[in-house]
Amino acid sequence: MAIISTSSGPGAWKFPAETVAFLRDLKANNDREWFARHKSVHESAVTRPAKEFCGLMTEQLHALTGAVHGAKIFRIHRDVRFSKDKTPYNAHLHITFAPAQSRGLVPVWFFGLDTDELALGTGTFGFDKPALEKYRKCILGPEGEKVGTVLDGLLRDGMRQSEPELKRVPPGLPSDHARAGLLRRKGLTIWRHFGAGEVEKGFGTLADCVAAYRAMKPVFDWLEAAK
Repeated sequence: MAIISTSSGPGAWKFPAETVAFLRDLKANNDREWFARHKSVHESAVTRPAKEFCGLMTEQLHALTGAVHGAKIFRIHRDVRFSKDKTPYNAHLHITFAPAQSRGLVPVWFFGLDTDELALGTGTFGFDKPALEKYRKCILGPEGEKVGTVLDGLLRDGMRQSEPELKRVPPGLPSDHARAGLLRRKGLTIWRHFGAGEVEKGFGTLADCVAAYRAMKPVFDWLEAAK
């Protein structure tokens, strides 16, 4: 299966159509017997392209940020110990990219491909207690105004954020603060989602992913610089 088009350069690299096709088949046949019969397809359609993508993307992120990055491909096997859903496999491909020596509030880059969309993001899902205190201190000060402006601009450009984890501003913090929404967060991420139709029309090349990461890099930089 040819993955890279040498005539178009590495920027034209993208996951092959077989990747999403396998994920759709897995979603419809999520059991161990079916997977055992199609394990070689998973290797060629998902595992091998994912490793190649990671090699290319870590190089791009090094160029984008100046920092050496590592990649983590999440396991296809689900942890079903505490879940009502006992299907054994994840019908998606999730990858994170992290600087080898992260600073500040430890942001990473997210990549998620499933049967319905491609999601790209950056940030930190959940701060530990010291980091959360540092984050809130930054939000209350001049740095908070900077990231608020950045986020507003990205949201106007079509990016998305999840709802804040807290319904109210935590006790001891001003509930009427101009950035109360940010104070209600326990992590900070920003996302660009592309539907299956957009991916089928051609979006999702390495260059497209890098462009999305470049656009959201100010959030990554803010988290890295937080003191």
